[in-house]
Amino acid sequence: MRFEHLGAQPRIHPDAVIAPTAVISGDVRIGADCQILHGAVLTSEGGPLILGEHVIVMENALVRATATHAVHIGDHTLVGPMASISGATIGDEVFLATGTRVFNGARIGAQSEVRINAVVHLRTVLPERSVVPIGWVAVGDPVLILPAERHEEIWATQQELDFPGYVFGLDRETPDLMAQLTERYARSLARHEDDRRLE
Repeated sequence: MRFEHLGAQPRIHPDAVIAPTAVISGDVRIGADCQILHGAVLTSEGGPLILGEHVIVMENALVRATATHAVHIGDHTLVGPMASISGATIGDEVFLATGTRVFNGARIGAQSEVRINAVVHLRTVLPERSVVPIGWVAVGDPVLILPAERHEEIWATQQELDFPGYVFGLDRETPDLMAQLTERYARSLARHEDDRRLE
């Protein structure tokens, strides 16, 4: 299914193959010989989402660009089933395994591997040929790659990266943070009310 969002329509190379149950919405550009499998969602919430050539986005993966955080995925990259990418730059020949999570402002260098259920956190920079082991967390710039049980070290870096401020423009110390965050985000998402199905 393809949708026009905020006046932008997906642009898909004629050699790309899109499963009939995939959702492509807004300013999405898909390069030659890409494969977008069943249940995948590629959505632009105001910023461009660009796939190079020979990119594979597997079943039920989510790739989301925002007005402030575009998505660029390089050539010959594989996005595994149930992976999630939001507002990040992914280099060429990267492997994002099943269930990986890549957050806003992250940059993953070419030929890197993010293994099953691993996380590349907000504003994190992975150099070329990096590996994030199964279930581990990459956080910061310079990057720390830590197992989930080292939560206190991850949180110390993550707190400085300021998720609510960087993504939503809200101070973490706001007394009603989640109320303001959800109301602001809901207003932004409500812009889909005027989307137009293209096929």
